[in-house]
Formats: sequence, structure tokens, C-alpha cells
Amino acid sequence: MESLSNKKKVLEVKPLNFMERIYLPAILKGLSITIKHFFRKPVTVRYPEQKREFSENFRGMHSLKRDEEGRERCTACGLCALSCPAEAITMTAAERQKGEEHLYREEKYAAVYEINMLRCIFCGLCEEACPKEAIYLDGDIVPSDMLRKDFIYGKDKLVEAPLNQ
Repeated sequence: MESLSNKKKVLEVKPLNFMERIYLPAILKGLSITIKHFFRKPVTVRYPEQKREFSENFRGMHSLKRDEEGRERCTACGLCALSCPAEAITMTAAERQKGEEHLYREEKYAAVYEINMLRCIFCGLCEEACPKEAIYLDGDIVPSDMLRKDFIYGKDKLVEAPLNQ
């Protein structure tokens, strides 16, 4: 008999106390905010189909420029590598050989020029430090990839195409 009376106590409805009555308007207010958001315009952009506009001071991927005659401007002075706070730029200098005057502007050139895009912070200090205006951050965004070694960009990806092609 005693167990039956305990069950009745569990089933009986108690009136809400003061704190519980205050909480109900807060729940309704939260639900109203949620419902309002269902009818708003989404803030996301469907990336492959739509691309966002970049600001005027956007710094994209690096590019090594050529002069008017199609020769590489970089003289391997190393100022870009020295000014890089992330130490993302490495280069090896070499002297041009006879018959390579049409390829390189000065006696010295960068035989190996690599930028580690995983380390680069796109600060633009390399662009400011270059006395020959050889490097610019004017490209598109850096594409994604799965392997770390694919983010080390050499001259094959950085040097712009010659003008006569």
C-alpha cells in the first residue's frame, strides 16, 4: 500500500515556483531569436561558385617579375630573405654563364629560390626590401594541398611567364 501512495506523489503536478516562472519568458525569447534566424539571408559564400571580393591591400601569392626584355629581375642579393620575419625564403646565388645574357639581368642570379608557404605570414616585407622590384605579392590565394612538400614553391611556380610567349 505504501508503494502506491509514493507513485501518486510522483504523478501529482506541483505548481511552478517563482524562479521557474521567471525562466519561461527567457526560453520563449530564445526561441524567438532562433526563429528569426531561420528567415535571414545566409552570411556564408558558396566558395567554388562564388568568390569574395578582396580588399585593396590584399597580399596574394608571391611572384618573381621579369623586366621589359623578359629577363629575371632577381639578382640574388638576399635582402628579401633577410627581411622575412618567418624565415620562409631561401635562395642560392649563382653567376650567369656566357650565353645566358638573355635570361638574367645582372651577373648574379638566384639559381634556387624557394618560399615555404606554410611559414610565410604574407607580411609584404620581402616586397618592400627588394631593391630591384623583383618580388611582388600580387597573385591569387595559395591553393590548398595535402602534402607539406607541395607548399615549398620554387622558381617554376614563382617566376612569371616571359612576355614573348
